Amino acid sequence: MDGTETTATFAAEDLPAGGHPDLVAVRDEDAATIRRLAAELAVGHPAQLTAEPDRRFDDAAFLTAVESSARRMSHRLLERLVGFRLAGSSSGGLVLRGLPLDPALPPTPADGSYRGPVSDLFVSSVTQLMVMSVLGGVVAYADEKDGRLIQDVCPVPGAETRQENTGSTLLELHTEDGFHPSKPDFMSLYCLRGDPRDEARTVVGAVARVLPGLSERCRAALREPQFRIRLSSSFTGGGPARWSAPLPVLSGAAVDPEVCLDLHAMAGLTAEGDEALRELAALMTRSLLAVALRPGDLLIVDNRQAVHGRTAFRPGYDGADRWLRRCYAITDLWRSRGTRFPGSRVHRPL
Repeated sequence: MDGTETTATFAAEDLPAGGHPDLVAVRDEDAATIRRLAAELAVGHPAQLTAEPDRRFDDAAFLTAVESSARRMSHRLLERLVGFRLAGSSSGGLVLRGLPLDPALPPTPADGSYRGPVSDLFVSSVTQLMVMSVLGGVVAYADEKDGRLIQDVCPVPGAETRQENTGSTLLELHTEDGFHPSKPDFMSLYCLRGDPRDEARTVVGAVARVLPGLSERCRAALREPQFRIRLSSSFTGGGPARWSAPLPVLSGAAVDPEVCLDLHAMAGLTAEGDEALRELAALMTRSLLAVALRPGDLLIVDNRQAVHGRTAFRPGYDGADRWLRRCYAITDLWRSRGTRFPGSRVHRPL
């Protein structure tokens, strides 16, 4: 490998004031409807309330019921979600603010994985599954968070500097699981508990916002399969580093391309590729939109057209730390049937 990792840095004070991804305020009556639908699903599928952590929600009948229930959400909310699925947004992200939460929130998991009763987080879990089912088929990866369809994202002691969801130092801009042959089309983060110090900012960068500023030489280089991404440690089992097959950063339509980028784990295979990464990184870090997620916020990132990251923050490790829950969806579930376990939404290990 001739190239080196490209790293960009940004901080909360460098982010534009007032700039944030598209935001939709969920009406109280619409949130109440979602809460009622969750209650109906709990009655109709009681086995989900007692399922073991690694098997929660990965049930065909339950997920079918969730998707059917999602169609009974408010017309206003459905229209916005369908529009986002079909056309994306200029910011690359969408925040739904004011979604329902469970009445009593447990402490933030100390080890980064909630293993308590499903009933304690059933409303928020079903809310996230319903919203994501409008965007596509909910999926997970066996290599990641035990293959759970809904995963916890919170700081873990000793993992502060890791470029993964358990860390608390700056999380570089990246495409979610960009190295995976079946990477998600959409990624969501549901905020159960915000950062008590109000330092953490989730940032989104849409490639369409920087495309006009890229030189023609850079655009051409980014469309060549001359880049690789190092797999996350969860996908390698802590073993030797593994890399994706060579891939382009930009692909698809010239005016509205897809992007696959990781400013921490991506390297160019040529000097030209490294130079193009540096040019793109400089523009991306100057065009970010940020949001301080608060309880009841659901941030959805279009993983096809945008990258995301997070500013640094200081955990207290006292049960009151920032706690998000993550969920993925792909637009064409049929396409991935050969890489998932039979009858499951979970992809087999790489």
